[in-house]
Amino acid sequence: MKTIIINASPRKKWNTAEVMQAAQKGAESVGAETEYINLYDLVFKGCRSCLICKEKERTKGKCYYNDDLSPLIEKILDADALLIGSPIYFGEPTSQFRALLERLIFCLMSYDDGSSYYTGKVNIGLFYTMNAPRKFYEESMKDSLSSIEFLFSYLNGEIKSYPICDTLQVGDYSKYNMAGFSQELKEKQLVLQYPKDLEEVFKISAELSGG
Repeated sequence: MKTIIINASPRKKWNTAEVMQAAQKGAESVGAETEYINLYDLVFKGCRSCLICKEKERTKGKCYYNDDLSPLIEKILDADALLIGSPIYFGEPTSQFRALLERLIFCLMSYDDGSSYYTGKVNIGLFYTMNAPRKFYEESMKDSLSSIEFLFSYLNGEIKSYPICDTLQVGDYSKYNMAGFSQELKEKQLVLQYPKDLEEVFKISAELSGG
């Protein structure tokens, strides 16, 4: 079993990175071979609408654009599980996450009938970190983020998502113009809830990577 772990946050040492490190440990706990990738280290853009992947003589289910993302797409399609973590900005995952999603799914989608060219199966774990509290996520964000899960269904695997809410954004709020947030309450959440979130991420990642 092989699992690809992607940190789709620009920060390599904060909440999302910690979450994806827990995901990697979960995958490895069931014997999966893992590869951890910081998405913001790669040089790429979203879909360029070159339509080469739709040309009749081309191999289907392949992105032909020459940049750092195309080899990653090949790795994902050769894997058994894909675990992605992203912070939520303005109600959506990061722009780099969205660019990856465009490129990955567009090359798999048939323009003849809307089906998937992909015949394998990749299980998907989606982990969202956010400043919003859990109640706001449930009432205002969960349904809109479900469209992302639908797109990943083109990889034919099991899909699980998990939100990590009300996260601590910085170590010292007094250094920033962030008076709308309470560091005390954020730190309380960090102690009482965040470890439970990491345990759940570990568990989900193990389940998706275990075959």
